[in-house]
Amino acid sequence: MYSAGGAIAGAATTVASALGLSAAGFTAGGVAAGSVAAGVQAGIGSVAAGSTFAALQSVAATGAVMGALPVVVAVGAVVGLGVYAATTLAW
Repeated sequence: MYSAGGAIAGAATTVASALGLSAAGFTAGGVAAGSVAAGVQAGIGSVAAGSTFAALQSVAATGAVMGALPVVVAVGAVVGLGVYAATTLAW
């Protein structure tokens, strides 16, 4: 049960991250006009390579968040198993 819960939490976090980037205006096609990201970009001016803004846009453009889904789910399952062991097994 704990492993399944950890896997579900990992998946939910990954999906929420992707949705959050999209809602902020970071899309596969670039920064969405009129979005929060567009406003931030206007305030920044020229976006420096390696900056947080550039990294967020890169993740949104490449779909890297969703690409990490299997790994995040697996890690969540292992963490859930660890929580189960720590809370139910007598040490």
